[in-house]
Order: sequence, then C-alpha cells, then structure tokens
Amino acid sequence: MALEVLTPDEMAECDRRAIAAGPFDGLALMKRAGAAVADAVFSRLAGVTRVDVLCGPGNNGGDGYVAAELLRRSGAAVAVFADGPPRAGSDAALAAAECTVAAEPLAAFSPMPGTIVVDALFGAGLARAPDGNVRRAIDLTNQMGLPVVAVDLPSGVSGATGQILGAAFRSAVTVTFVRPKPGHLLLPGKLACGEVVVADIGIPDTIVASVGAACFENRPALWQRSLPSPGVDAHKYSRGHVAVFCGGATATGAARLSAMAAARAGAGAVTLLSPLEALAVNAAHLTSIMQRKADTVGEVLAFLAERRPAALVYGPGLSPDAETARSLFRLLGRWEHPAPVVIDASALTALARVPDLLPPPGGRPAELVITPHEGEFQRLFPDISEEKVPSKLERARLAAKRIGGTIIYKGPDTVIATPDGRAAINTNGTPLLATAGSGDVLSGIVAGLLAQKMPAFEAACAGVWMHAEAAKRFGPGLIAEDLPQALPPVLRDLHAPENLG
Repeated sequence: MALEVLTPDEMAECDRRAIAAGPFDGLALMKRAGAAVADAVFSRLAGVTRVDVLCGPGNNGGDGYVAAELLRRSGAAVAVFADGPPRAGSDAALAAAECTVAAEPLAAFSPMPGTIVVDALFGAGLARAPDGNVRRAIDLTNQMGLPVVAVDLPSGVSGATGQILGAAFRSAVTVTFVRPKPGHLLLPGKLACGEVVVADIGIPDTIVASVGAACFENRPALWQRSLPSPGVDAHKYSRGHVAVFCGGATATGAARLSAMAAARAGAGAVTLLSPLEALAVNAAHLTSIMQRKADTVGEVLAFLAERRPAALVYGPGLSPDAETARSLFRLLGRWEHPAPVVIDASALTALARVPDLLPPPGGRPAELVITPHEGEFQRLFPDISEEKVPSKLERARLAAKRIGGTIIYKGPDTVIATPDGRAAINTNGTPLLATAGSGDVLSGIVAGLLAQKMPAFEAACAGVWMHAEAAKRFGPGLIAEDLPQALPPVLRDLHAPENLG
C-alpha cells in the first residue's frame, strides 16, 4: 500500500522526474489526469447533464480542458470558463487547443441549478487567497450548493497546510494524483475536499520514493510489521512491565484508565504508582493491575531499581503545577536504567510552567513521547503558533525536534512526528473520542506498545490508529472506560496473518 503524503513541491518534483524518465511526457500525464477527473464526474455523480468546467491558466487548468473534451464526447452539455489563457507553448495550452468547447471568460460564469462544477482553477500549490472572478465563482457555487469535482484540491485550500486561504470550493469529490497532499488530510482543508480519489496517472512508485518524502498516512501498513507478538517462551515481564503514576485520592481514574489500556495493549504487567492516600481507592477498582506506594521520588527510584519497568506513563491525574514537572526532572536525573516515558495530560501543563521544557540529555528517558492536544501544545510551544507556522505538520516536526522525542499532536487530524523529520497524519479519527479520559487511554496504549520494544514512532502511530479504531467499532455511547475492552478485537485483526503486509 502506498502511504506517502507528498507536499506540493515534492509532487512537482515527481512530475519533473517522471517526464525526464518517460515514457509519458507532460501532455500525456495531463491527459491521464483529465481522464481521471472525467471518470469521477460520471462514476460518482449520477444523472450528469450539464457540467461547467472552470479552468485556471496553469497545469490544473490543462487537466480541466482535457476533462471538458472527454465529458463533451460522452454526451454531457459542457461549458468552459477560463481565468485567463494558458501560457503559450505550455502543456496546458496544448490541452486547451485540443478542447473543442470554446472557453468563455470566468466573469461570465453563471451556473444553473443542477449544474456540476469542475474546479480546475488552482491545484495544491496555491499560496494566496482567491480574489476577483475566482472568489466570485467560489462564493456563487457554494451559495447555490452545487456539486463540485475539484481537480487536485478545491481552489482556496493550501495543499501544504490545509488552510483555507480566504474562501474555498466545498467539493463533493476531489481527484488528486499519485499520492494525497497534506491539504487533503489536515483540517480545515480536509472538510472542503469531500471524497478524495487518488488517481494513478502513470508515475511509478520508484519515482515517488526517489523524492524522499518523510510524511505518511497513518495506516496499519506503516507499522504493522513492528507490532509486538509474544513468543511461545514469553512470561509476563518479558512482555513488558508498565508503571503508571497516579494522582491523589480524588484524581485516580485517569491513571487507572491508562493502566488498563497498557495491559490491553499487550503489556504483561502493569503497576500503578500511587500515593498512600490513593491506595485504598485504587484497590477497590483494580484486580490484575498491581499497586505500589510512591509518595516520594526516593520511593519511585527504589521501585524502578527493583522492578526495572519497560515504560512509564507520567501525567494522567497529576497536579498541573510546576512541582509535578520538577519531580519528573529529579526522577529522570537519578534514574539508573532509563526506559521510555509517555508524558501526558496534567504533566504537559506542568512542564509549561517551568523554564526548561524538558531535562537536559543527561537526564532523559530512553524514548520520550508527549501527547498534547491543541491547548497543551500552545502552552508548551507558544512560539510555534499557527500564526507563525501555518502547517500543523510542520508545527509537530518543529516541536519533536525541540524536545528530542516523538510528539502525538492530537486532534481530529492527529499528527505524529519525530526529531528526524518523519511524520504521519492519522486518517481514521472519529468524534467519538471527544470524551473525557480518552487521552489517558491513548497514553496507556502507547506505553504498552513501547514496553514490548516497539520503536517510538511506530508505537505512537499504532497507538493512535488502534485508539480510534476501537472507538469506531464500539460506536455511539462510547465513554473512556469502554476503550480498553474494545481493543482486543482490533489487535486480533491486526495479528491475523491475512492482514499483514
């Protein structure tokens, strides 16, 4: 399965390399793209009788001219409206010359009810807000609620960031080529795209691989071969021991959710590190999860030296004050055998209250994963704001590089990023996860996978996908307590031999 997500610049480089390598020249690729657009109009929008094709002056417009001619030959009533002529001698100009539908100025665009609009004005490389006749065409089409088939991306959506640049068509179908772009997967652009069709226009996978894309769709094929599976000689500690820090007596639920999720994700043993006041409360709720009194850093260090857990979860249910962060720093600075640490929830707010975001390299975990939602991200990284860095993808990458660890930048379009620039955009998110405690479950899943020696990036990606998949399978009425018990069917399917690869 092809998983790369190409930036507009990377897609342009793929085009250049494919044309140089052959066998297709630029016009041949354009004709294949236009044919994919025409096919989408007929196959996905029933009862096509009238189509207005809006063409820009660049290659996106060239795709539109090809589609217009094919639609005309298929019997549809087609009108073409152009926002200026293509550059003389360009592939788009050659496509326009072969189109037998005379182009009218875009200013004359005045669709009738029942018209299908093909938006071939701008592609993924748009970097400015539409204005003039383009803005008028967008507003008129949206106001009339006409079905739109967008070529590459709805005009007005940034292919690089997913931002809406002033205004954008609301498409029923978006036909893009070779691979999706960030703008198809990141909000709010994703909402404007409708169904996204990725068409094969003849650019081989070897060309795509050669451009070195480092962003991927978060699907099982990205990490499934790294998913841990216990051997026949496994015992509970060889399967990984997770320790979860717990808050006070009135804030124990979050840690229990995380602990249960770690166990359901496959960790062989899970211990809740509880203050004395919380031991009785937790004992009333727990069976397979162990407990250990941990009121001081010294007590925690004694546990770590004795049991050597394979991963920690720090944050759910803890106090969001600076002392929580300082305690973590003291712990990491004195930990003799560091293991991966997942930092979540209140600990992220606590870290934002101290001068240094994370401890120096001498006092770091073996692997670090942090899981901020938008508000926590803004508190942690106030200088990496949307105003300064419009792309959520790039914000995640900058943050991961700064902390020297993996970041799960949560939301409907969760982005996972690493310090080396690798990133994944999650594609199976669900609003069912908008419920208190679901983030605590995610931190436990990731820790459970890390404890089983899954690499941090793969564990983060797998945890995010499994978390959403469990929620979708459970369905409406989901609360956080349902998520750990919804995980086993997801894992069972992931481990099925026919699903590997």
